[in-house]
Amino acid sequence: MGTTSDLRPGAVIKFNGENCLVLESEHRTPGNLRAFYQVKMRNLRTGKLLENRFRSGETIDFVRVEKHDYQYLYREGDNLIFMNNDTYEQVPVGADILGDAINYLKENQQVQIAFEDTTVLSVELPPTVNLRVTHTEPGLKGDTATNVLKPATVETGAQVSVPLFVNEGDLIKVDTRTGEYLERVKE
Repeated sequence: MGTTSDLRPGAVIKFNGENCLVLESEHRTPGNLRAFYQVKMRNLRTGKLLENRFRSGETIDFVRVEKHDYQYLYREGDNLIFMNNDTYEQVPVGADILGDAINYLKENQQVQIAFEDTTVLSVELPPTVNLRVTHTEPGLKGDTATNVLKPATVETGAQVSVPLFVNEGDLIKVDTRTGEYLERVKE
């Protein structure tokens, strides 16, 4: 248990029976009214954004979250198998916990998994990953001056919009949060 003065971005609290990650917390003291904390948070189970006002001094149930480095090994049905880098313990994680990030996850990739006791709360991929283009239409010579994009399929099966000069077999850097092409990577 803590109070509203302990609210910081990155903290995980229990709000309406759900675990929520605090994104922003602002202490406000309007004119002749009582002070309050305006808090923006994300529900860790559904991913929905929430906003709430907490009275100053109100008690809040904080959740103890531990993050550990894991390596993605393979997929087994609806579960993804991750291995702890220190203890070599393998943990199955439901594919629904990753959401859209699963499109940019490849074998042997390092991730961070957040736990509440033994329950997996979230899986964080690195901000960018390098993926090989497995299929795309060839670009025409001289079409590199415009900002026209074409669809490309990468090694994980995800669709990424890439510039016309990217060809099959190229290695590209992709933003895991937005799924956008960032640059072509030299090998």
